[in-house]
This record gives sequence, C-alpha cells and structure tokens, in this order.
Amino acid sequence: MTTYLLRERLLRTRREAEGYLELGMPEHALHSLQRRGKVVHADARGCYLLGESLRELRRYREAIFPLKRSLELIPDDIHVWMALGWCYKRTGDVARAIDALEQAVEIEPGEAILHYNLACYWSLVRDRRQSLRCLSRALNIDGNFRDFIASESDFDPLRNDPLFKNIAGVGEF
Repeated sequence: MTTYLLRERLLRTRREAEGYLELGMPEHALHSLQRRGKVVHADARGCYLLGESLRELRRYREAIFPLKRSLELIPDDIHVWMALGWCYKRTGDVARAIDALEQAVEIEPGEAILHYNLACYWSLVRDRRQSLRCLSRALNIDGNFRDFIASESDFDPLRNDPLFKNIAGVGEF
C-alpha cells in the first residue's frame, strides 16, 4: 500500500475515533483504532486517541502505554501529559502524576487547569505548601476554578487549613 493511502486511512481512522469519543462511545473509538494497529502506533495523535479511549473506559493502566508513545513522538503536547497524569493518579501512582503535570507546566505555564490539577495531586500526597502554591497560581490565572474547590475531594486533606480557606476564598465548606 502506498504512503498516501496509508496516510489517508490513518486520517480517516483518527476522524472516526474522534467522532466516537465526542459521542461518548469510547469502545467504538478503541475498536476503530485497534483495527489499524501498527499505523496508529506510529502516529502521535493516533496513540493519544487510543490512550483517551482506554482512559474513558477506565482502563487507566492500559492507557499509559499509548499515551507515553504519543509523547515519544510529540513530547510537548500538554493534553497528552494531562491525560497521562490522570491515568497515573487513578492507578495510585500520584508521584508520576505530579511529574507528568510538572512536564506540562514547563511547556505551558499559563494553563490554569494544569496548576489546579497539580494542587489536587500535591494535596493527595499531603504536601500543603506545594498544593497551596499551585492552587494560588491556578486561581490567579483563572478564578473560575474556585467554583470547583468545594466539591473536589482531593482537597479534603486541606479543608481545615486557614491558608487554604483564604486562598479558596471561602470560610467553611
């Protein structure tokens, strides 16, 4: 098969998988991507979509490999770093989740969601100083993240901390 035809098939497969993911059908996206095997594994976006499909299916451990492969091909994609961090957190490896998001922050320091998620992860490992620093940065970039704090269980270790309450802008949760 010619390079052109392989490329076209890959693009069609990616569009199909993206469509299925938008429709909330990750199992169909996964099937589409798995049918193309090696072609998908040689493509950063294809690997990302494969990882996202597995992530949405809550198959976090399996999602790590294609997400890491995507980063081998394009190491500066913050969305992939964030998805990888998400998977590490859910497999109980919060230290690697933190590392992944720290990589993303180096690439795009102005993304509030990265700082917010880092604040959550630092809170989970009970590093108050780092968590509050990241939360403060997230809120300085985008104050709308304040709306999520009350329902974010990752912050439970900090709920009674006076500085946390001050940064969060509320008295009691």
